[in-house]
Amino acid sequence: MGFWLRKRWGGQPVWARWVLAAYLTGFLEGTCAHLLDLARRGPHAYASFPLPLQVFFMSLVVLDPLTAVLVGLLRRNGIRLAGGVTVLDVCANWIGNWPWVQDDPSRLLRPVGLLPITLFGLFVIAFLVPLHLTVTRTGGRSGPRWRRGDDSRVPVPLGRSTPRIRQGR
Repeated sequence: MGFWLRKRWGGQPVWARWVLAAYLTGFLEGTCAHLLDLARRGPHAYASFPLPLQVFFMSLVVLDPLTAVLVGLLRRNGIRLAGGVTVLDVCANWIGNWPWVQDDPSRLLRPVGLLPITLFGLFVIAFLVPLHLTVTRTGGRSGPRWRRGDDSRVPVPLGRSTPRIRQGR
């Protein structure tokens, strides 16, 4: 697994590798933040938010690392999931924090909270389509492909399917 993954990461343009690294960093940081919240305050970590948001924030303990793994494996679905999770996370944070922002707008300038979440969300959305296209063009498949019926498990080059035998007429 390591060889083909290193080869696929190496096949990405430099800008895409930097963007993927930022995606990974953001989702792993989000995982740690939600795990710390749950470790400190237990299942009532998000008690100040409405129940649907509480459930969503707790689900990010699973969704954030799943997204990081899929993005790290250069799966196209991982990039799509990154966009969906980020949009939902930014919206949920703005909805949940809106009363506090109205009371004290300076909360937006704090280095932890809405500002970094919103900036990361804008970053993910800005690079979502270009990154998806780049990973797709450079073989963003689910992993090494194997020839059918071949017991030696020789990988087929990414981007090609198994050659078809033409039937005579």
